[in-house]
Amino acid sequence: MRKITIFLLGVLLGIHFSGFAQNEERDRVITTTVPFLMVAADARAAGMGDQGVATAPDVFSQQWNPAKYAFAKKEHGIGVSYTPYLREVVDDIFLGSINYFNRINERSAFAASLRYFGLGTIETRVTSFSEPLPVSPNELSFDLSYALRLSENFSMAVAGRYLRSDLGLQDERDLGAANSFGVDIGGYFQSNQLVFSNFNGQWKAGANISNIGPKMKYDDAGQENFIPTNFRLGGGFDFIFDTENRLGTYIEFNKLLVPTPRDFNGNGTVFDSEDEAEYNSIGAIEGIFTSWGDAPGGLGEELRETTWAVGAEYLFKDQFAFRTGYFNENQNKGARRFLSFGAGFTYESVNIDLSYLFSTSRIKSPLEGGLRFALTFNFGDQYVY
Repeated sequence: MRKITIFLLGVLLGIHFSGFAQNEERDRVITTTVPFLMVAADARAAGMGDQGVATAPDVFSQQWNPAKYAFAKKEHGIGVSYTPYLREVVDDIFLGSINYFNRINERSAFAASLRYFGLGTIETRVTSFSEPLPVSPNELSFDLSYALRLSENFSMAVAGRYLRSDLGLQDERDLGAANSFGVDIGGYFQSNQLVFSNFNGQWKAGANISNIGPKMKYDDAGQENFIPTNFRLGGGFDFIFDTENRLGTYIEFNKLLVPTPRDFNGNGTVFDSEDEAEYNSIGAIEGIFTSWGDAPGGLGEELRETTWAVGAEYLFKDQFAFRTGYFNENQNKGARRFLSFGAGFTYESVNIDLSYLFSTSRIKSPLEGGLRFALTFNFGDQYVY
C-alpha cells in the first residue's frame, strides 16, 4: 500500500514516468519524495520557464536563491501564490505558498516562507474487502533564510527548511507523516550598470544548492527515501534601453544531486529488489557526491539528467511585465517540456502576476489547464542599486 501510494503521488506530479519506459535509460529516471519542492510555486518564475536562480530579486526568491534578498529594492515584502494541479481532471489539488522578507539593513535580509501541496481527498483500502477510508494527503515545507552582501555586487545566503509529508498511508493503523529537514546554500552576483552605445546593461548570475538533508521514512519498518537535493546554476543579462524599457534574458541549469537507479548486482535487470536494497543503503550526503558520476551511461547520461530553461521578462515603466520561457528535460529522464507565458501589473506597492504553460512533450504536464496566480505587497524604504 505504501509503495503504491508513493507511486501514484509521483504520477500526479508528473515526475515519475517509468510507465513509459522503452529502454533501460528510461527505467533510470530519478525519483524522490516531496517532489513538489521542484515545482515553481510563483507565477513570475513559472512565466519564465520555471527558473529564478539569477533573475531579479522578488518576494518569492526563497525557493530559487535566497541570496537575492540582499539586493531587494524594498524594505519589506509579502506574497501569496496559488498553482492549480490537474485542473482539467479535478479541482481540489493545488500548490500554495506565502512568503515574507525583511531587509534588516543595506547589507542583510531575512525571509520566511511556507509551501503547501494539497492532494484533495482520496479513498484508500487496507484490503480489497475493507471499507473505503477517505484521506487527505498533503505535504508542506517551512523555510527560514538569512542573506548577506559580502561586497557591492555579491551576496550569499543560507536557509533551513522543515519538511513534512503526510500521504495518508495506512495498513491496520495510521502510519502518520514523514519528516525531514533541508539546508540551502546560495550565491548571487549583480554587476553595476554597463554603458553601451545604444543601451545600458547589467549582468546577473546565481547558484544554489537546495535541500541538503537526511532521507525521509514513512514508517518504522519502511525504507528511507531521498529528498530532492538539487543544484541550480544560471545567468542573465538585462538590456536597459531607457528609464521606461527594460528586457531581462536568462538561462538556468538544474541537476538533482540524487543517485541514479541502476543494476548494482550486474544480473541484467535494471532495478530489481536487490538493486533497490543497495540503492537505499546509499547515504544522503554520499549520494550528493556520487550523483555527479554514477550514471551507467557515463557523462552523456549525466548531461541528460540535467534540465535547462531559458526565459525573458520585459518591463515597461516598472508597471507592466510580459514574460515567456521554455523548460526542457530529456525524454528519457522525465520528458517534462513546456512553453510558458506570463504577465504582471504593478500599482503602487501591489503586484499581480499570472502565468500559463503549454506542454510540448508527448507527456502532458499536470500543470496545463490551470492559471497560476501570485499577489505581492512591497512596502517600506527604497534601496537603489
